[in-house]
Order: sequence, then C-alpha cells, then structure tokens
Amino acid sequence: MKTDKLIAILRKVPDEKLERTVLAIAAGGIRTIEVTFDHTRQDHIAHEQAQIRTLISCLGQDVTVGAGTVLTVEEVQAARDAGARIIISPDVNPDVIGETKRLGLISCPGALTPSEITLAHRCGADMVKVFPAGQLGPAYIRAVRGPLAHIPLIAVGGVNEQNIADFLRAGCAGAGLGGELVKKELIEKDDYAGLEALAANIVRAAELA
Repeated sequence: MKTDKLIAILRKVPDEKLERTVLAIAAGGIRTIEVTFDHTRQDHIAHEQAQIRTLISCLGQDVTVGAGTVLTVEEVQAARDAGARIIISPDVNPDVIGETKRLGLISCPGALTPSEITLAHRCGADMVKVFPAGQLGPAYIRAVRGPLAHIPLIAVGGVNEQNIADFLRAGCAGAGLGGELVKKELIEKDDYAGLEALAANIVRAAELA
C-alpha cells in the first residue's frame, strides 16, 4: 500500500456490476481495492465475503483486497476467511485492531484527532486513516504530522483527482477514494471505459506529488 499509495473504496456496488467495475479500476492502475461492509443489510457478513471472493477470483494476486467499515471482531474474522488482507475501519476499536494483528493482517483504523491517531498507533495499527480528510485539507495533515511524523497516515474522504497530490505532498502515505473514483453514474451507465480512464487520471495525478 505504501508503494502504490491509492485505495479504491467500493461501497454498495451492485453484485452484477462488481466484476466489471474492479477490472476497470485495476486496468486504470490501482492495485489496492477495498469493499465495505453494508451494515444496513441483515446478511452483510455473508454478502461482504461473497464480494471479497469475487474480487480475488477475477483479479488474483494483481490486486490487494481489503475489507472496509469493519466494526467488530466477527467481521475481521469473516473478512480474513474470505481472503481480505487489509482491515479498514471508520473508528479506533482496540478489539478490532488487536484481532487484525493477531490474524496477521494489515490494520488501518479511522481517526481524526491527534489523540485518536496516537491511540490507534499504540493499539498496533499499521497505518491510520484520517477521515474525513477533505473537510480539513492538506494543511491539517501537515500540522498533525509535525509531532506524529512516525505514524503513516492515509487520507480518506473528499480526496479527488484535483487534491490528491497535495495530500501526498503534505506527508500522507497514501489516499483512499470512494465516490470521487468509483462513480455511481459511470457504473449505472456501464461506462467501464470511463471508469478506467478516471482511475488512470488519478494515478497520474498522484505521481505528481
């Protein structure tokens, strides 16, 4: 992740469009893809496992697959069983971080304040997702990294083609892009060429950092 820097975040992509969506994103040059638990579904664990297995089946070892919006130890275990290698959460949950590390997976919990960021790091997080980064901007990242430069930060929330290089220059180890990359309107129109082109543009923008 630190090498590739970019994470594509898939949230509520229809099952019948999932494979073509991830193939387009991977063809655009993004090598880490996160699929999120949808806690509005009663079958969210089984559904997440099925989506993770679909990604691994169609992409193989070319892409690293992560599970997102992981809130419980049970979800960590289910994601690992399906083949996910990265566990990404919106919060700092010591139990989730601990189970992630016990299973030999990469831990990336979400935090905002310096206190939350340092707590996540002390609990064993490999990197910390700063969310929502877009609302605070690269200047916030720079300020936080003053005393906390030893903690790898991933910017998520409001990161796009226009500002991704700024976040990376501010010191982020990487960035996650959801709706700014995995655009609902492109998927609805089956415009996978457009999705691939957008992914490629974002990769090029990141390379300018």
